[in-house]
Amino acid sequence: MTTVLETLSSDLASAVSAAGQSIVRVEARRRQSATGVVWSADGLIITAHHVVERDDNIRVGLPNGTIVNAALVGRDPTTDIAMLRVEVSDLTPATWAALESVKVGHLVLAVARPDANLQATLGVISALDAAWRTGEGGTIDAFIQTDVVMYPGFSGGPLVSAGGQMIGLNSSALMRDTPVTLPAVTLRRVATALLAHGKVKRGFLGVSAQPVRLPEAIASQVGQETGLMLMAVEPGSPADSGGLIMGDTMLALDGEKVHHMDDLLALLTGDRIGKTVPVLVLRGGQQQTLTVTVGERK
Repeated sequence: MTTVLETLSSDLASAVSAAGQSIVRVEARRRQSATGVVWSADGLIITAHHVVERDDNIRVGLPNGTIVNAALVGRDPTTDIAMLRVEVSDLTPATWAALESVKVGHLVLAVARPDANLQATLGVISALDAAWRTGEGGTIDAFIQTDVVMYPGFSGGPLVSAGGQMIGLNSSALMRDTPVTLPAVTLRRVATALLAHGKVKRGFLGVSAQPVRLPEAIASQVGQETGLMLMAVEPGSPADSGGLIMGDTMLALDGEKVHHMDDLLALLTGDRIGKTVPVLVLRGGQQQTLTVTVGERK
């Protein structure tokens, strides 16, 4: 008589096998190969940025064992996503799970192809939270953490549900000592930008800053306790051209309050590039509004 555990074991093996039709090996760094996922049948592969250490001489090992050359379409270091293209037209694209279907406690599999064979580890969704920003300023639409073991070569591979759908892409580079999963909604947004521009466009002011507590009287007037003191303004930058100077405390950009550097980075989106926006600063104890034309980060 088949036991519950035997049935579960068989179902998980089937999930790995089904997902494996869309999982490839990525050879783009000196030592350990990594993993990628078929994005489209006509040869697009999505993987982790940090495992693509070179822009050329990239090879991809397909599920059928064939090894083909790949070209780099684009990369976004801030979200640790890269996209490759192979000249193959009959690949099996991944089936992605809706973020709303993911729950804490769900059984999941990290699946990889660091060599010719599939590898998998089992765990659960241990944490699920709202959107967050990476240390490089990229936006991830949900925080997904698991207790699966990420062996060498697993980065760039998928997190797979017990039903065989792919929840997102695994990365070991965005948080220190903590692998996270980039949800499919983030992959779609970044992939669209990479296909269009080869990168994700982001705004640029040319400042370095740190949060400071505002004087009580000023805080009461502006309705916020902290702002961003400019520690440096790059010569010739948009901030410099707009009249911002070292020592200014930035309170708001384009009508949105800024308390921390993350707030400023979140406002410097691609749609603000080339746009002239008001910047509210505190200078010499007085509020001033300057105008700055947002540049594009190179």
